[in-house]
Amino acid sequence: MAVTDREVFDSDGYLVVRGLFSTEEIDQLCDRFAAVQAGGPIPGHFAPRAAALEEASVDPLHVYPRVMHPHRIDDLSLRVLLDARLRKILEKLLGEEVLAAQSMFYFKPPGARGQALHQDNFYLRVEPGTCVAAWIACDVIDRDNGGLEVVPGTHRMDLFCPEEADEQLSFVREYVPPPPGLTAVAVDMRPGDVLFFNGSLVHGSQPNRTAERFRRSFIGHYVGRSTERIGRYYDVLTMSGDPVPLLESDGAGPCGTEFEAMGAH
Repeated sequence: MAVTDREVFDSDGYLVVRGLFSTEEIDQLCDRFAAVQAGGPIPGHFAPRAAALEEASVDPLHVYPRVMHPHRIDDLSLRVLLDARLRKILEKLLGEEVLAAQSMFYFKPPGARGQALHQDNFYLRVEPGTCVAAWIACDVIDRDNGGLEVVPGTHRMDLFCPEEADEQLSFVREYVPPPPGLTAVAVDMRPGDVLFFNGSLVHGSQPNRTAERFRRSFIGHYVGRSTERIGRYYDVLTMSGDPVPLLESDGAGPCGTEFEAMGAH
């Protein structure tokens, strides 16, 4: 009997769907965020601290920080977040109607630090249950340019209390070491591939150690219709774009507390 996507997701905590988005769609998305980066700061969404990578002392993430909640300010980002192909898969994985809660775009330029292992629902605080991420690759992604790593099995565990990350390797403070007996597994991807993963799954990335390759990605976070509470940083929409009011949960954060001295927010 063939193993279903839902069975893989339930067993491992993640699922890779290859080629869900076309090359043309990914190129359009990358072009849009190149324009965002060239346009400079957008209060509340995009906060570069330097204009160019010309000086060796410049932190690449000061030039190319992540873009937070672009769906609130950009129609293309909203369309990708609410894409019907994502909806179809997410509803199979969640077993119920899916709601969109957050979007982000990561540039991760050459030389950029990674994001230490962590759990997404530590920040979103979805109750009951958890969130699910849809992580869309916009470049060829592997270990060299800081591809994502996941720790299968941790999706069945509770949220961990993070330790402090190594500031030289991670732009955020929180670090969750793999539990005894479990190991981080690299997920290689190509443009248009989508990695779906459980909000309790421990995951993260190493620095981009290449000289020329970006590791761009667009990420959406989603919850099931049965969700009652979520953190105040997140607005929830149906996949038709209608707002869904939810109660506010305690202890939520904006997806990673960045190191103040070197952070990229």
